[in-house]
Amino acid sequence: MGSELLKMAEGFSMVAESLRSLAGQTEMINPCTDRAEDIMQEKQADTAKADTKEKKVTVEQIRAILAEKSQDGKTVQIKELLKKYGAVKLSAVDEKDYSALFADAEKL
Repeated sequence: MGSELLKMAEGFSMVAESLRSLAGQTEMINPCTDRAEDIMQEKQADTAKADTKEKKVTVEQIRAILAEKSQDGKTVQIKELLKKYGAVKLSAVDEKDYSALFADAEKL
């Protein structure tokens, strides 16, 4: 009887480990400890950081705002702005500068 109970316990352990893997948890959590609460708080903090991170600006967004500013008669300022980022045209601007360029373009 004892060996059968051990086999059942082993089976439950394997099922629990599989469920943890499916849920994306790699570390065992005992709900009776404070560790579970700590992990939950860490995940909430990570989610908050991800929400507050600056969203990636695309070349299409920059093109749209530059077109709008160009229609407003600010073509000269747009050319100067592109020169500031070492480019003659938008396609020559480094992708790492997109956020700053977008912010500057909004100020025109």
